[in-house]
Amino acid sequence: MLLFVGDDWAEEHHDIELQRQDGTVLARRRLPEGILGITALHELVGEHSAGEESPPQVVVGIETDRGPWVQALLAAGYEVFAVNPMSVARYRERYTVSGAKSDPGDAHVLADLVRTDRGRHRPIAGDTELAEAVKVLARAHQSMGWMRGQQANQLRSTLREFYPAALAAFEQLSSADALAVLAVAPTPDQGRALTRSRIEAALRRGGRQRNIAARAGAIQAALRTEHLTQPPLVAQAFGATVTALVAVLTASVKAVADLEGQLQTSFGQHPAAELILSQPGLGSVLGARVLAEFGDDPHRYADAKSRKNYAGTSPITKASGKSHVVLARYKTNKRLRDALRGQAFAALTASPGARAYYDARRAAGDTNEKALRALANRLVGILHGCLRHGTLYDEATAWAHRHDLRQAA
Repeated sequence: MLLFVGDDWAEEHHDIELQRQDGTVLARRRLPEGILGITALHELVGEHSAGEESPPQVVVGIETDRGPWVQALLAAGYEVFAVNPMSVARYRERYTVSGAKSDPGDAHVLADLVRTDRGRHRPIAGDTELAEAVKVLARAHQSMGWMRGQQANQLRSTLREFYPAALAAFEQLSSADALAVLAVAPTPDQGRALTRSRIEAALRRGGRQRNIAARAGAIQAALRTEHLTQPPLVAQAFGATVTALVAVLTASVKAVADLEGQLQTSFGQHPAAELILSQPGLGSVLGARVLAEFGDDPHRYADAKSRKNYAGTSPITKASGKSHVVLARYKTNKRLRDALRGQAFAALTASPGARAYYDARRAAGDTNEKALRALANRLVGILHGCLRHGTLYDEATAWAHRHDLRQAA
C-alpha cells in the first residue's frame, strides 16, 4: 500500500496532507514540531493503513532536506523527497493563477507532487553519519569565515574614518599582528605613543615568533606617519568602537581556527578523504567542503553528468526558434560551486593537464570565469570516476584522452 504525505513545515508546526495512490485525501492535520508531532504523524499513517497485511510504503514531500524532523522521517523508513521551494511554487500554479497561498494548500501541492511526479525528483540520499558531521562542520566553518570577513570590513571602514595610519601598518586586519596591536592602541594618539618594546610585546602575545624586531619597527614607522585627524572626543568614540570590533573579530578568528581543526579531524576519518585529497587543487578544507556538499551516498548520482548538474558546473541550453544560447547555471548549491571554483583555480598550478585545458579554453575565446567553470566541470567528472572506481587521481590517466586527441590532430 502506498501513502503520500505532503508536509509544509514551519518553525513551530507542520501542515500535513495524507493521500492514497488514486489521489483521495485521507486526512489533513496541523501537527506540532518535535516528538509529539512526529508521533502523531506515525499514528495517522497507522490509522489509515490498519488491516493491511504489510506496512505501507510512505512517500513524503517536504521543502527541506535537513533537521531532526527529516531525520525522524528517514529513520521511520519513509521515502522523503526534498523539493526545491521554487519547484513547489511552479506546481502551485497548476491549482491557481491568482497567487493565493496557504500552508494547507502547499501541503496538498506537495502530496500531489510526490504522488504524480516523484520520478522527476530525487529522494534524500542516505549519507553516512560521518559525512553529515563533516557537512555541519564545513558549513559552520565557511559561514564563520564569511562573518569574519564582514567584521574585518567593518573594522576597516571604521579605521578609514579616523585612523588611516593603522591601515598603512596592517594590510590584513584579521591577522594576529593587527589585532594584537590595535587592542593596545585603538586610537591614532595611542598608536603614535607606542614604543618599539610595547609593539614587540604585543606581537608576541599575538603569537608571532619570527622577525619580531623588524616587524615592530615597520609598524611603529607606519603608526607615526602624519595623517588627517578627527577631534579628540570623536577620536575617543571611534577608539571605543575599534576596541569592541577588535574583541569581536579576535573571537571570530579563534572560532574559525577551532572549527577548521575539528573539520580537518572529521574529514580525515572519512574513507574517501585520501581519494579526494589526491585530486588537484583540493586541500583538507576545500576537500571537506566538496565531500560535505556532494555527500557520500554511492547511489545518489547515476553518472558523471548527474554529479556535474548538481554541482552547477555543467552549462544549460536555452533554445527556441532561431535562438540558441548556452548559459551558466546560477540556481545551484552556492557552497559547492564556490568550493569547485577554488579547486579549479588551485589546479592551474597543481596539474599540468588542468593548466593545458584552461589555456585551450582561453585560446578558444572563453573568458577567465567561463574557462574556470569548464575546468571545474571537467574536474568533477574526474572526481566522479575516481569515487566510482575507488582509485586515486593520476595525472596521466585523467588527461590522456586530450593528449590522444592532440596526437590524432
